[in-house]
Amino acid sequence: MRVGFLQFNPQLFHEKQNLNKISKMLQNCNTDLVVLPELCTSGYLFKSNIEMESLSSTADGRIPGFFKNISERENTAIVAGFLEKDEELFFNSQIFVAPSGNQVIYRKTHLFFNEKDLFSPGNSGFKIAHYNDAILGFMVCFDWIFPESARTLSLRGAEILCHSANLVLPFCQKAMITRSIENHVFTITSNRVGTETNGTQELTFTGMSQITDPSGNILVRADKTEEVLLVVDIDPEVARNKMITEKNHLFEDRRKEFYE
Repeated sequence: MRVGFLQFNPQLFHEKQNLNKISKMLQNCNTDLVVLPELCTSGYLFKSNIEMESLSSTADGRIPGFFKNISERENTAIVAGFLEKDEELFFNSQIFVAPSGNQVIYRKTHLFFNEKDLFSPGNSGFKIAHYNDAILGFMVCFDWIFPESARTLSLRGAEILCHSANLVLPFCQKAMITRSIENHVFTITSNRVGTETNGTQELTFTGMSQITDPSGNILVRADKTEEVLLVVDIDPEVARNKMITEKNHLFEDRRKEFYE
């Protein structure tokens, strides 16, 4: 598979501008799968649900429709973060769409900092999807710090962890190397760049989006500030072999009776 990430700087409150940039940067992308950042259509640093209302979309609304159109146009699967509204609840969600029209919505399980004041905790559970003879698993940003996120997805068969992020802490990129090793999977972390300001609040995002292989090697990584689409060829079948040595199986050797 030819997989990639799109690292860019979404503008808070400027949905049309963000969608136009995504459309332009993915034109002729020549990928089988591309991962985009968390909340990439709306920006991140909201102060109230009132600010979020007009930028939100239902699971069958305009934002999923936009990504379905791009997926069909480029003949590539897309994984992207967006602001979902379901009745009166807001979710920090991630959408997977395939050129066939298949769609999966994952709602972020572990909310970070002030997200707890704005979003409802994700209630979808961890999700996987079968695509092009590979199994994809879905994570959003702060899910990375909980090993259970990647482990749950891997135990369900995920070979490629698709990780949409708006990272501000400096640890995640290193931690995702460990997530690759401890589960023997590929990871694609698509982070955003730039500094976002809303009133007195300000956040600077760390960039350094990356793709790692099941041995923890960094196959490709962006820098801290560039807006870029980077791609690499991988073989998902490599992630199916969970033998660490000829006598040790990564999952079968777990002794769950001693785990609390």
